Amino acid sequence: MNINSNPTTLRARELRQTANPAEQCLWAALKRRQLAGYKFTRQFPIGPYFADFACRERFFLVEIDGSQHFESEYDARRDSFLLNEGYSIFRVPSVVVLRSRDVVCESILAALEGRVEDFVEAPDLRFSRSHAVPRNVLRRKLWPAPTPTPPSREG
Repeated sequence: MNINSNPTTLRARELRQTANPAEQCLWAALKRRQLAGYKFTRQFPIGPYFADFACRERFFLVEIDGSQHFESEYDARRDSFLLNEGYSIFRVPSVVVLRSRDVVCESILAALEGRVEDFVEAPDLRFSRSHAVPRNVLRRKLWPAPTPTPPSREG
């Protein structure tokens, strides 16, 4: 299958091209490792879901929420799945991003650096730190690469 016809890739591309103003605003501050050298990607697929922004090396997601996300059962199921996959989730309303992007970036940085409690719920943000071992880390621990054996010195 050509990568250009992969449905997941096509959907991620579509989501990037139709980003809302808050997503565009925050992406301008996160792209090209501008936030303390952390690398973020947009519309990162994880299972059946897409994360608005992902710092893959830290298993950290940033979700920008419009009013439709408040008290959403779908988002609760989604967050549960992502937390079980080992991803910490930082949620912030889109109006807060548009009004105070620098404060949002400082809060993201504090969460990335462990300066925020494992769970925070406030009117302007929600953060949940995952304590699950990410699957790709777990796989590496369960099936380590074989170590080469030194040549024998028979003879």
